[in-house]
Amino acid sequence: MSRKIEPPGDLAESTGLPFVFINMAMSADGKITTTNRSVVSFGSKRDQQHLLELRATADAVMAGAGTLAIEPITLGPGGKKYREARLRNGLTEFNLRVVVSGSASISPEAEIFRHRFSPILVLTKRNAPQAKVRALRRVADAVEAFGEDEIDFHAALRWLRREWNVKRLLCEGGGELNGALFAADLVDELHVTVCPIIFGGAQAPTIADGCGVESLAQARMFEFVECRRVGKEMFLTARRK
Repeated sequence: MSRKIEPPGDLAESTGLPFVFINMAMSADGKITTTNRSVVSFGSKRDQQHLLELRATADAVMAGAGTLAIEPITLGPGGKKYREARLRNGLTEFNLRVVVSGSASISPEAEIFRHRFSPILVLTKRNAPQAKVRALRRVADAVEAFGEDEIDFHAALRWLRREWNVKRLLCEGGGELNGALFAADLVDELHVTVCPIIFGGAQAPTIADGCGVESLAQARMFEFVECRRVGKEMFLTARRK
């Protein structure tokens, strides 16, 4: 199943922001991992293919430091057929890779820094420990700070659009990063694979963690535009209303 690039939309163009879409697999009770974070991959082979198909439509792929710490992923485009799909979509063969680490706590020895096929950009905040920032600057192509006590994602995403020509940004979690993007009203589209498994646990991470909203009026509203079953899983797509 191939993916067709959707235009960023007038809102993204007028604000200087990229089109932001999130892709996550979750259990039937809404969890993206177990309470102890011991289960990080539970989707089917089809779900993994879906992830790479979505990457093939993005200028950049972004993930939080916590996600990269528990799973040795590189945020790359995948094999030859996916790189060729990127070229057919008018993109570079290899996507940019964006790491979000507000405290600059991601290790310079993380797996992503061992693979140099495309630029790696680290987003952090201004009060991050400078020794850690300096260490990351030795392994990343750029380390930029936005905001003092928390990352200013509006400024960070405008920087990605302006300095790195990121028009489509795919975010792959985790829950804290997704929650911050939803809170900032920056998410345009959501892709969810619902897997027929129950994790339970009040403290188990969800698609959108963080403080959350206090009323229905504050909720971010989306509408489903595609729902389909493949094997035992449901693949859902929702867009900002």
